[in-house]
Amino acid sequence: MDELVEQAREIQDRAHVPYSDYPVGAALRTADGTVYIGCNIENANFSNSLHAEEVAIAEAIKSGHREFDRLAVSSERRDGVTPCGMCRQTLAEFCDDDLVVVCDHGDGVTEYTLGELLPDTITEEMLD
Repeated sequence: MDELVEQAREIQDRAHVPYSDYPVGAALRTADGTVYIGCNIENANFSNSLHAEEVAIAEAIKSGHREFDRLAVSSERRDGVTPCGMCRQTLAEFCDDDLVVVCDHGDGVTEYTLGELLPDTITEEMLD
């Protein structure tokens, strides 16, 4: 099994999901091989909830990393969950289109690139 998928699975135990009962873990690898993990953290008003991918990338950015090559996402259900649209846009702010996104199906994985998951993303250049 992919090491990043294993780390994404392990962090699910720390998720705070009293409303959805849908723990998700993410493991993001930087270009230098450092791995940052995150889990979802729900809030009663839902809009303040944090997604696993957001937590992982926030930790990496906070630590000074700006280059990433691989992300694994896993839910407790092993249903092949992909990053949601909001997380895709957040990832696109800091990652290239060729970021590999690995989605856990339990008995295997599906790999995408960020560019496949979010074509024609909103970029800084588009805002100019």
